Amino acid sequence: GHAQIRKEELCIDCGECMRVCPENAIESTTLKPRDLTGYKQLVALPSPVLYSQFDESITPNDVLLGLLNIGFDFVYDVALSNEKVLAAISIFLDRNKDIRPFISNYCPAVVRLIIKNYPTLIDHVIPIEMPREIAAQRVRAEVVKRTGVKPEEVGIFTISPCAALMVSIRNPVGVNQSTLNGAIAIRDIYKDLSGALKDVRDDWILQRSSGVGLSWVIGEGGVRGLPAKSSLTVTGVKEVIKILDDVEAGRMKDVDYLDCSICPEGCVGGPLVVKNKFFAVSRIRSLIEQYGVRSRVNPRRVLEAYESKYLLKDLRFKPNTPYALDHDFHRALEKMNRIEELVALFPGKSCGACGAPDCRALAEDIAAGEAETTDCVFVRIKELEDELEKNR
Repeated sequence: GHAQIRKEELCIDCGECMRVCPENAIESTTLKPRDLTGYKQLVALPSPVLYSQFDESITPNDVLLGLLNIGFDFVYDVALSNEKVLAAISIFLDRNKDIRPFISNYCPAVVRLIIKNYPTLIDHVIPIEMPREIAAQRVRAEVVKRTGVKPEEVGIFTISPCAALMVSIRNPVGVNQSTLNGAIAIRDIYKDLSGALKDVRDDWILQRSSGVGLSWVIGEGGVRGLPAKSSLTVTGVKEVIKILDDVEAGRMKDVDYLDCSICPEGCVGGPLVVKNKFFAVSRIRSLIEQYGVRSRVNPRRVLEAYESKYLLKDLRFKPNTPYALDHDFHRALEKMNRIEELVALFPGKSCGACGAPDCRALAEDIAAGEAETTDCVFVRIKELEDELEKNR
């Protein structure tokens, strides 16, 4: 019933622990609907993943209208901002050919992974504003203009499948401050929203995006939105790590853009959703077919906004100090040798039965005094067999 994060300096807030914990001992830091107090105007920015949580009888426009029914004063179709950002990325790739590949920055866990484990790739992270931030900036200005309230009296909340998003709002990397006020998990709002969908208007159109903006959440946005570029989509934490290894080794220079998401199948595989990710992917693909793959954004307007709104000229990423075995150099060398001895002792199965993700991680824990060799079930079995043999 209680979870403790060990080696917090290595955590990238990917939410994988939430996905795999059989006891559900880990919770996200996202807000609950009851927490949305202290604002005169409430704005919902739903991830397109929210559309994938309902069957074909519920349209994206129904979902947006349903959010108004449960108490939000304004809603904004973030999928349209996805299309604007993809157009801006295309401009950036055309104008910057010295680095290849550039890597998407919309997944906060991927960015934190690069900062912590791949500092040499920091310059590969594309300096384009994220869709949710562009949407939040625009809608805050619109609400202030229409209602006359102060900017700080507008609460803007994304409806998200992502466990890392709340962390990236509170402690963003690369920029000083997020425009958003917080994040709400899809699963925490799903029940109320489902009930509100029974009584929505049918004469008010809020959904404005094409299938290009919707495709972003199934890990195909980079491919669909950048047809003239060499793009590659990679999803899942292990697969992302493998592809970043290849980039660091210089084996991906023929690719213009890497669209990376920590969650399997893209954002629809986030840990804070309700529906199975395969159902969600199928639903988004159906919506893509319905709304088409021709972007609805005006390229001229995107070009005009590129320098002033979308390009982050002062984006600053600082690599984190690597995890140190010991602050004393000689003791660190001793621990390093001990780790290698332990790795040779273990069977190399990386089964996870000891509680560590692999044999090397267990060896590091033992060298740090946080575990025992007998935590490895194979070592323990071998010791028991040896003891039985000795007593015969």
